[in-house]
Amino acid sequence: MSQDVSSATGPAATPAAHDLTSDQILDRILSSLDDDKAEDIVTIDLRGRSAMADHMVIASGRSARQVGAIAEKLAERMKQITGRTPRIEGKDTGDWVLIDTDDVIVHVFRPEVREFYQLEKMWMPADALSRVRDGARPAH
Repeated sequence: MSQDVSSATGPAATPAAHDLTSDQILDRILSSLDDDKAEDIVTIDLRGRSAMADHMVIASGRSARQVGAIAEKLAERMKQITGRTPRIEGKDTGDWVLIDTDDVIVHVFRPEVREFYQLEKMWMPADALSRVRDGARPAH
């Protein structure tokens, strides 16, 4: 007697859930971050630049509690969608949580910690970084 895989992994899972592309996983991650009120979300395309993942996402939470909650909910949703539990580091302190879904690496920071490490500067091309900065400046 066989068990239906989609009912065993939860309502969000589908038979094709394990075949999602990295772009589809990225879309679901961005949706999750938006649902949980993450701020200043930046996506960096790593394809051709790093073998560790296809995408990196950097976001902020307003407090250590919110950072932890964002990471926890994201991990739960990814497990439902992909059938795999992502690796998480830093959830206990809530300053900087890394969620590794294999195809997409997500960093959720408290704003002060994000400013200190400035991962965007390390990974974003210079022209993209200036567009992000220009978009953040108030218009005169």
